[in-house]
Amino acid sequence: MTKAEVLKKEILSQYRSIRQFALEMGIPYSTLVTALERGIEGMAYGTVIRMCDKLSLNPVDFSSLERDTALGAKLLENRVMQYYVKLNQTGRDKVLELMDDFVQIEKYKAKGKKGGKKE
Repeated sequence: MTKAEVLKKEILSQYRSIRQFALEMGIPYSTLVTALERGIEGMAYGTVIRMCDKLSLNPVDFSSLERDTALGAKLLENRVMQYYVKLNQTGRDKVLELMDDFVQIEKYKAKGKKGGKKE
């Protein structure tokens, strides 16, 4: 199955129609239909990433991120680290301090996880 076929199948399983998905994404309907028929290789990379994000698909292999939560967590971790490494030492210290504060506040704790403990 091609990436375009996977996208089309996932769009139709999560939305009433291709048109509804196009409207929600802010993509011209004709552009989306053409991409799904001819292949997504000609689409802007950012648009494909946004579509995958909206459909909970891995943008690398188009597998479901819901089925592979470890991969979804890894992608999120990678994004956080990309921002973190752009900071100077003062910024890094501040981020870590804020995260330490947030994990101690009940409303920010992840469900089913132990938070706020230093190791």
